[in-house]
Amino acid sequence: MSDLRVGIVGLGWVAEAHIIAFEATTGAKVTAVCSSRNPSPAEVEARYNLPLKVYSKFEDMLADPNIDIVSICTMNQDHPWQTIAAVEAGKHVYVEKPVALNFDDLKAMRAAIKKSGKRACVGFECRFSMQLGLISSIIDRGLIGEVTYGEADYYHGIGPWYRQFCWSNTKAGGGSALLSGGCHAMDALLYLMNEPVEEVMSYSTKSRAECFSSYEFDPCSVTILKFANGKVGKVAASIDCLQPYYFHFQLVGSEGSILDNKISTKALDGLNPNKWTTLETSTLDSGEVLDHPYHPQMQAFVDAINNGTPVPLTDFEDAYETHKVIFAADLSLELGRPVKMSELID
Repeated sequence: MSDLRVGIVGLGWVAEAHIIAFEATTGAKVTAVCSSRNPSPAEVEARYNLPLKVYSKFEDMLADPNIDIVSICTMNQDHPWQTIAAVEAGKHVYVEKPVALNFDDLKAMRAAIKKSGKRACVGFECRFSMQLGLISSIIDRGLIGEVTYGEADYYHGIGPWYRQFCWSNTKAGGGSALLSGGCHAMDALLYLMNEPVEEVMSYSTKSRAECFSSYEFDPCSVTILKFANGKVGKVAASIDCLQPYYFHFQLVGSEGSILDNKISTKALDGLNPNKWTTLETSTLDSGEVLDHPYHPQMQAFVDAINNGTPVPLTDFEDAYETHKVIFAADLSLELGRPVKMSELID
């Protein structure tokens, strides 16, 4: 079977991680890039050490029959129309998070993907991290019993020192604290809790630090989640914090708890109940995209296309549910009241 040919759209921060990950997979290779900055082929080859075809127009890339996968690394507001155009052109799609900035666009993307029959993978690559894999395994094996409370918090100061800040600080580009970065925490918690959400309530605020003053939305929010089975959860998203990157987890169960990369449990004999036991794993402790687990995710995506199977963990349907909860949370901010998931009609 010949390698799937990948075209990368957008040559910003995350594109390099996509190129490296796809090139490291078995069964795919990057053959083209598309950028409105219109770089020369020589410039692109020097930057990525690959001989790539260069497009300046997205529609020209989509017209290329020698591209099988389109990997969308553009600004957030472009994700919906580019995804729809790509699947309608017969391409499989990888689309970065957030996939959309409003619920109507999310539904339109879902409909187009379903109609096309093409595979769509979403940039919630943290589900492929060793840390989330370990936590999920512990829960599945009942080592902390039945989980009744969970929290995942995302602390990542995104200010003028990031190139994308010039557009991600806007309502039209970044959307909200959850959409801009906290979606990773929301997605992780929903994955670990593995229960449908019934209702959400959100609050937000904004740092007084001058470097974050240009945000058009409150870049710090906290969302309380009520799950359909009575469990509860919390997601904090702060992209206006002045601190090292921190992805926090806490899960409380009937037999013990997990705190970040530590465990306390009655299910294992011999552990000191008064101390946390460290779990030796690679943690999600960096906001740099090159440190994220794109390679195993891209490999799973390529394998799903070749095998005709659903994309594991980060299929568009999984991301749809996460984004729907986020839109309910942002609606709660707008209305100043709890929002039931039933208020968002598919």
